[in-house]
Amino acid sequence: MPPPLLAVDGPFLLYRSFFALPDSIKGTDGRPVNALLGAVNVLLRVAADHTPRAIVVCFGAEAAEYRVALYPPYHADRPPVPDALQWQFDQAPELFDAFGWSTQTTSQLEADDLLGALASVESVASGRALILTGDRDMYQCVSDQVSVMYLKQGTSGFEEVDAAEVKRRYGVEPALVPDFIALRGDPSDGLPGAPGVGPKKAAELLLKHHSLDQAIAHAHEESPRVRSALIDNAADLAHFKEIATLRPIEVPRPPDRATDLEHGAQAARRYGMNRLAERLEKAEKITDL
Repeated sequence: MPPPLLAVDGPFLLYRSFFALPDSIKGTDGRPVNALLGAVNVLLRVAADHTPRAIVVCFGAEAAEYRVALYPPYHADRPPVPDALQWQFDQAPELFDAFGWSTQTTSQLEADDLLGALASVESVASGRALILTGDRDMYQCVSDQVSVMYLKQGTSGFEEVDAAEVKRRYGVEPALVPDFIALRGDPSDGLPGAPGVGPKKAAELLLKHHSLDQAIAHAHEESPRVRSALIDNAADLAHFKEIATLRPIEVPRPPDRATDLEHGAQAARRYGMNRLAERLEKAEKITDL
């Protein structure tokens, strides 16, 4: 089995690390480096467990313009990035590069779209991909060659989600995840879904009708409440599905690139993360024996 490509949701990883670790963790200039430290530790752990052929950390727009145009409340309730975190966002590409990890950014779309594109190009090349994220929208990418490493919010560890696990959690196949999100809604993105249609009913509708479009087309077969929810909100539901569906991007397949502990340790020292640097230097000596 070939080693996987690891595609990483950079904004989520840094956000999670920033709020999981205290901002008393400061670097050489007195600025907090908690998000950088947490992110590096997570990636080192995954690298040790899965030995990916390359690690690519993805960034993008907070909210793609076309998604906001489809539904203006999309991402509207998300708070601005704290200044201390924004500085760490700006430093992340240089730090990650020192560890041998690449960074890709899109200004027009979102990090999720890049993650999906990388998983797709890896699959086409008969490779394997792991998507490290805390966003369940990415379940739509899962296949025999692609798994999601779902990073839990506020707790340690992650869960590897394959197609069977998507079906167990949502009741539908990965390809129907955007349809499911449109019906059920997604509070984190500001999508309300179909009024009165929860996750169980959303899965039932999709298992019966095989798509959101067909569920709306056959709404007359449902109860008056569900029929009304589908017909009265048909245009919005179509927009919600388009918002939830990843937009394809053409990206080259990343070349192999090993994690570099030596240069990573040097960068950690520059940022004042001395304990991390010491741990990496020890690990580097062990691998040299």
